[in-house]
Amino acid sequence: MAKKSKSRRQRAESNGSQANERVIARNRRAFYQYEILRRYEAGMSLTGSEIKSIRAGRVSIQEAYCRPHDGEMLLIGAHIARYEPSGQANHEPTRDRRLLLHRREIAQLEQSFAQRGLALVPLKLYLTRGLAKLEIGVGRGRRQHEKRERLAERDAQRQIERALRR
Repeated sequence: MAKKSKSRRQRAESNGSQANERVIARNRRAFYQYEILRRYEAGMSLTGSEIKSIRAGRVSIQEAYCRPHDGEMLLIGAHIARYEPSGQANHEPTRDRRLLLHRREIAQLEQSFAQRGLALVPLKLYLTRGLAKLEIGVGRGRRQHEKRERLAERDAQRQIERALRR
């Protein structure tokens, strides 16, 4: 029986490199609106002023989404604020940014994107060893009653924890 190899993410977690990452932005709304089925880690192709603005924490991925285009994966709608000290060499805040993934991962994401009801949503943007990384989730949209049930479950869990603390 062949030994199953660990993914890049699993190797990173087992090496303890999670302590080296600094989360810049989270898309908390994505966890409310989608049931996340799979996660991928992608690098980003950025300009100098973009990475400086990210390090300063001036970024929003709330309205962003991912889409395959010509064999590449693009991040669309993410807002990275202009970096004022760069002057004329600045970037467009909402331009489409290319995500750096392996071909196999891009093929898997394209298949997921083609399925009805699945979306590719950015979950968090973080820095690890000086590089900007984006965690992408393949999510299935939740219906309104599922969202209400989830909120009710969370509320009940909070009440139980409060009661146990007393």
